[in-house]
Amino acid sequence: MLYKFKSRSTADLIMLEPTARQILQIIGKDPDGQHGIVTVAQIPGAIAALEAAVDAAENLGRADKDKAPDYASTNEDDQQVNEGEVIELRQRAVPFIDMLRRSAAENNDVIW
Repeated sequence: MLYKFKSRSTADLIMLEPTARQILQIIGKDPDGQHGIVTVAQIPGAIAALEAAVDAAENLGRADKDKAPDYASTNEDDQQVNEGEVIELRQRAVPFIDMLRRSAAENNDVIW
C-alpha cells in the first residue's frame, strides 16, 4: 500500500507503507487510518519528534560502530557488503520534514 501526503505548499509525497507507518508513529498519528491530517498547529511538534527520532537512530548507529572490532576482515563475503543499500531514517524522514516546514511557513495542513 502507498501513502500519499498532500499539502498546498508542496508537491505530493508518496511513501511505501512501512516507511509511512514508521513516520506516522513517530509523530503520534494513527498509521492504521486511511486518512489523516497534521494541522499547522501540530507541525512544530511533528518536526521536533522526527528530528529527535533521527538523532536517536544516528546515535544508536554510532554506538554500534564504536563496539565493532577494529580489525579488517579477510573473508571475501564480509567485504562484499554494500553499505549504500542501507537507507537510514534520516533519508526517509527529510522529505517529509521539508514538506512540514514548507507547509508551516505557508499555514497549510498536511493530509494523507
